[in-house]
Amino acid sequence: MEFKILDSLKDILKEKGDGKLESIFAFGIFEGDEGRFLQDKNLKEFDFIYKRLKRINFKAKKGKSTIIEYPVYSTVCGVGKKGKFNYDSIRYFASISSKISETNRTKEIILIIPELSREYYTKSGLFYLSAAVAEGVELGLYKFKKYMTKDNEKNNNKITDPKVVRVYFSGLKITEELVYSAKDGLDFGQKTSLAANFTRDLANEPGNVVTPAYLANIAEEIAERKNMECEIFDEEEIIKKGMNAFYGVGQGSKNPSRFIHLVYKPENKSKNTKIKRVILVGKGVTFDSGGLSLKPSDFMTTMKSDKSGACAVLGIMKYIDDFDVNLEIHGIIAACENMPDGGAQRPDDIVKTLSGKTVEIENTDAEGRLTLADALSFASNIGADEIIDLATLTGACVVALGEYTSGVMGNDKELIGNIISTSQISGEKMWELPFDDDMREKLLSSVADIKNLGGKYGGAMTAGMFLEEFVSDKIKWCHIDIAGPSFTKAGFSYNPKGATGVGVRTLLYYLIQHKI
Repeated sequence: MEFKILDSLKDILKEKGDGKLESIFAFGIFEGDEGRFLQDKNLKEFDFIYKRLKRINFKAKKGKSTIIEYPVYSTVCGVGKKGKFNYDSIRYFASISSKISETNRTKEIILIIPELSREYYTKSGLFYLSAAVAEGVELGLYKFKKYMTKDNEKNNNKITDPKVVRVYFSGLKITEELVYSAKDGLDFGQKTSLAANFTRDLANEPGNVVTPAYLANIAEEIAERKNMECEIFDEEEIIKKGMNAFYGVGQGSKNPSRFIHLVYKPENKSKNTKIKRVILVGKGVTFDSGGLSLKPSDFMTTMKSDKSGACAVLGIMKYIDDFDVNLEIHGIIAACENMPDGGAQRPDDIVKTLSGKTVEIENTDAEGRLTLADALSFASNIGADEIIDLATLTGACVVALGEYTSGVMGNDKELIGNIISTSQISGEKMWELPFDDDMREKLLSSVADIKNLGGKYGGAMTAGMFLEEFVSDKIKWCHIDIAGPSFTKAGFSYNPKGATGVGVRTLLYYLIQHKI
């Protein structure tokens, strides 16, 4: 898709005011500004929109829209109240506009961004604003219809998505420097969307397609194309290395487990210069039945999404070289399938982890923390400045924060704060959950060093504290529980039904702070 910046609407209005439905003007309007959005002198020729809005008493609440077919094909979309505006408001507006364009089969969208406060018209503000525009369009138009044969035949060779998006920022005096920032932001947003949509594709694939070996093959393909280092451990090597907690989760499946380790190093790294090492760890349970502690059927139907953390790590690693970050980045995934056959791990089993600590298995459906225990120990043994893990870890986090917000925990307040503040720019909602030393006793076992379940209350926190046991206290570590927003049954905002790719954009936004 091609994105362009407009410094005026006069020429484009004359060009597009021919009555053909090849383009659509999309106006973003703040709630309460329905009669004042035409203050920009470049918008005076659109006074017919004001008259139409007044006639139908349109209120620009967030997500509300109306279409005006004459004299210029247009849509008006509410972006909510000005006091609650943020970058995600623009993603939502761009998403709605692009879907209207798709439905009406227009080839082009002209997005008119409402006049914003000065902070958004700085170099950095315009960069992030433009990135939000590109992400809103690209993420909002995403579909996973790979297996819908009738739909694929129906739409074969037909153009449905708009091909050109032109962007006009109301009230902004465009300079060469700002144009550069805007174009850079649009390019960045397209790249982050590619990574997120790749992640969505992978997470949406069912368990009969994506097995641990499949994820390992994807990692090897990424490494080969991107000239990265890649290690894959099979079950024999997993046992040999002492990753018994991880191995135990997958021992009931006919699909053998795989341990994946990808390494990205910037091309122009000086041999004599030490650069920061960041390790990303993703939970990679390709399907979670619960094991012998079997899930109810209603809770099992979306468990192909239990690999979302792993998919996010692969999405980031696949596209990281497009962002010129001056970091050494490792991607680690303990990939397995949790199934209940005669060889499956049992409640009451005791396993010895890579760290040497022993774990009593109280519930085989608390499996993700077992895979991550060995993955985090492996990461700690490598040595890192920061470890960040992404995991669909607990239903308790969904109970605490709802379906749209990830829980963030860890051993370093600065790292946690940086991730959360970055998420406020990326639009992926995150909230810090505390560790409570008084609750550590819930993880105590009478027969092992620790048990894998911490009781009924505070489950997201005790799961996080369980993971902390396997991270070196000398390494900054952040755990992101994405159980809520990783997969949506109904769709929300610019996330269609299915996998959302959550975490990918936040971490890419975070990592680009270390540009070469």
